[in-house]
Amino acid sequence: MLKGGEAGVSGRCFVDGRLWGKESGLSRPYPVVCHLLDTSAVFQELWDAVVGDGTKLAVAGALGLGLAETRSVVSFWAGLHDIGKISPPFQAQVPLLYGPVRDDPTYVSAPGAEGERDFRHECASHWSLYSLLAEVGYPTDERLMHRSVSHQIAQLLGGHHGVFGSALKVKQARRASDYNPGLGWGGWADQRQVHFDELRRATGAFAVPRGGLPAGLAVVVAGLVVVADWLASQVSVIKPRLPRAEWSGTAAEVDAHWQVAVGSARGVVRAARMGRAGFSAEKFGAMFPFAPNSLQRDLVEHLPGMVAKDGPGLVLVTAPTGDGKTEAALFAASLLGRAAGARGLYFALPTMATADAMLPRVEAYAARALSGERALMLLHSMAWLSSPGGDGAGVSKDPADGFISAGRETAVEADGWLRGAKRGLLAPLGVGTVDQALGAVLPLRYNVLRLLGLSDKVFVLDEAHAYGPWMHQLLVRLLEWLGEMRAPVVLLSATLTGRTAGSLVDAYRRGAGMREPAGVVPRYPGWLFASAAADVVSPARATKSDRVRTLRVSHRPVVWDALEAVGAPVLEGGRRAALREVLAPVAAEGGTALLCCTTVAEAQQTYRDVCAAFPELAVAAGGVRLLHSRYPADQRARITAECEAAYGKPGDGPVSVRSASVLVATQVVEQSLDFDFDLVVSDLAPIAQLLQRAGRGRRHRRGRLGRPAWAAAEDEPALVVLDPFTAEAPEPPRSWGKVYDAGLLVRTSRVLRERASGGIAVPDDVQRLVDEVYEEDFVDRLEGAAREELVRLDEERLAGEAAERHLAAWTSICSPADVKGDLSKLSDREAGVTQELLTTRLGADTGRVLCLYQQPDGRTTLDPEGMAEVPVGGRWGLRPDELAAVARRVAPVPGRWLRSGESAAEVPQEWGTHPSLRDLVLLHMLPAGEGGWECRFGRCTILVSGVGLEAQ
Repeated sequence: MLKGGEAGVSGRCFVDGRLWGKESGLSRPYPVVCHLLDTSAVFQELWDAVVGDGTKLAVAGALGLGLAETRSVVSFWAGLHDIGKISPPFQAQVPLLYGPVRDDPTYVSAPGAEGERDFRHECASHWSLYSLLAEVGYPTDERLMHRSVSHQIAQLLGGHHGVFGSALKVKQARRASDYNPGLGWGGWADQRQVHFDELRRATGAFAVPRGGLPAGLAVVVAGLVVVADWLASQVSVIKPRLPRAEWSGTAAEVDAHWQVAVGSARGVVRAARMGRAGFSAEKFGAMFPFAPNSLQRDLVEHLPGMVAKDGPGLVLVTAPTGDGKTEAALFAASLLGRAAGARGLYFALPTMATADAMLPRVEAYAARALSGERALMLLHSMAWLSSPGGDGAGVSKDPADGFISAGRETAVEADGWLRGAKRGLLAPLGVGTVDQALGAVLPLRYNVLRLLGLSDKVFVLDEAHAYGPWMHQLLVRLLEWLGEMRAPVVLLSATLTGRTAGSLVDAYRRGAGMREPAGVVPRYPGWLFASAAADVVSPARATKSDRVRTLRVSHRPVVWDALEAVGAPVLEGGRRAALREVLAPVAAEGGTALLCCTTVAEAQQTYRDVCAAFPELAVAAGGVRLLHSRYPADQRARITAECEAAYGKPGDGPVSVRSASVLVATQVVEQSLDFDFDLVVSDLAPIAQLLQRAGRGRRHRRGRLGRPAWAAAEDEPALVVLDPFTAEAPEPPRSWGKVYDAGLLVRTSRVLRERASGGIAVPDDVQRLVDEVYEEDFVDRLEGAAREELVRLDEERLAGEAAERHLAAWTSICSPADVKGDLSKLSDREAGVTQELLTTRLGADTGRVLCLYQQPDGRTTLDPEGMAEVPVGGRWGLRPDELAAVARRVAPVPGRWLRSGESAAEVPQEWGTHPSLRDLVLLHMLPAGEGGWECRFGRCTILVSGVGLEAQ
């Protein structure tokens, strides 16, 4: 053991430079104390550059310290995260470095202590820091450990690998080394003490907190500690400051290292682009190159006064599709963000396609309305392919670039957050799928990083009505946490029931400390405001719509023959006959039609049938298109881009009637895609979905010259609903499975029969119709067997929804009010709940496949044309361009197709471990004639052709 009596010495020893903290990717080991100092310095810079003034004041207030004292103290905490590396199990991971320490008689440990590999260094930090903090005066409560400030900070720092350990019992805290021999005694405890003291001295963190952190602030600090650790662990950061071989850890050397770390921290944080965007534009005209419409103008005139009086909070906007909700949301986000001092925003959408479409709109808004750091990231499972150029630009071309000196699992995770797929939540501006945000309230590893990423941003959620009971319940929990963190929220919906609206607003208010329900009654179109700072909810304001329209609904009960073979006779009164009738004007006179199907299989067969029924349309360029989710990613992106060009908003020049064109699609067209059709035809769906689809009808002003004669009435869009319920068929088609609840379909069918003949006034009738379909007393309209059947279906639906809500409550983390000082509740999982279950549940029953095409000459390629060779890979896995080529061709399929597969379908080890390759199944396709390909996989024959993937 090293002894000393000079300045900077703690007690009877000073820092032992032989104790290593980092060594992977380095020419020589990096002392623990150096990494602790580096992390404190980076945290200090994150605190200055990233954390908002409101959060700083809130943390200082909770701790009972001044702002300067708070900055020093929380930076000191960040450095302490790895103090558990001063323990036999960690040091023994590199035997050559451990030998001299093991042989030093002052380092005492039980036989075999170095083999306690399950006692990880983060656990050692948790167990050892309680007493170290308590001894310098941090408040303790040994009767109720979760109330001890010393324990809360120890537990927080022990969670820096993404999982918080269980709260210690009093006897465990008092005799930590007895319960965990991996801590060691003697010199081990002495070195933890001296490292603690030297770090405290260097950071000047001598102030002692008087209180602990509430849950919302604790997760922010915990998340910042993780980020600081990762940034400080980059090999590029460590290499320039590796100590000389004779470095011995004297006080002067510690001070010198601290100065270097502080001096370089700004550059480290700046390179990560985690700064703050400023909501600098105040006027609507400065944000958008057009005047506000009625909805937007009402927000402009009234929301600023509400926010000035009661502070930021939540805005709920309910308006028809095409009424400018996106711009209304961005204006509200600017106002709320400026009032809250937020550092950016995250725009959440239901699907990858809608997120991709929203990105350029948010990018244009940011260029006009924001200042400061405007790093904008797309966030979903395939987002890295949508980076500029789409060639894998988000993947480092040098395997060592930005390498994290840590264990492999940590290095991969850190890379995903700092440079890869998850970075969008840490960057100031993000657009992505809602599941990325909902992961914050699941007990996933590093969920605190998701909470950190959302904590100081405006959270904008589009299509708030579009989620089932499971995701709605998770959204409720997320809103509680956002309310606790006082993060501004904007919710958008075209068809939201009053009950659902109330549950979302009340959840946010609960998190902000307002327990009484607000009794929200939304207006349509309209908006309301709920303050996060005061117990104030404005009465919903009704606004005018600039496009008052009458939706002309043709409700057609039909015999369901959607999956009949193309050459089969056309049945009178059947769906195929109805389609031929309603599409005839399109084929004859021009114009566009959307045909929305319930399942991918029915969409594929309908596409074939429409092509057969209208052969001249089929051979014309763009005459009949097919869009659904079951295409390889690049093919779907190409089709979506073609659809945007063909059916999107007209340009500034003169318009004319569009050439005859039919788009056969599934629900992918319902949300956030700015398509315009002269006619919308839809299979029966719940009323909210039908109204969403109808919003694609005559959406933009094209004038009489821009529409065919049969669609000249722009303010009377046509919706044809093909209803499978007939006297002979009282149940939905078996091919629909559980896509929609049968009871809601029955209710919608009944409402359409009763209400549709006179047309649906948009927006005036929308809220009433949506609420009517969900009314509990709806069954009282029916009699006899029909009433009994709907009662049965309703009971099944309510039971299913209750089960989904229970599953969400069972698997999600607790509300912030229930944390009560024990952060392990953010990591606790019930028995049987695994990381895989949670992540796959968000994606439902979906598999991912890559088709490999066996060419006649024996080669295997990524494309049916035989142009793209299958990459081989190597020591570092696939190159970025190879990885991009693979990922662009991945397609989602139902999980049931893959359950009886073969090991030969696994990704080769030489391809590496990039997250985009995880759980990917390879399908070896053989030619099947007529341009198609097929392979036998388990019990399925899987085919791929111009209509996408199918299974037989």
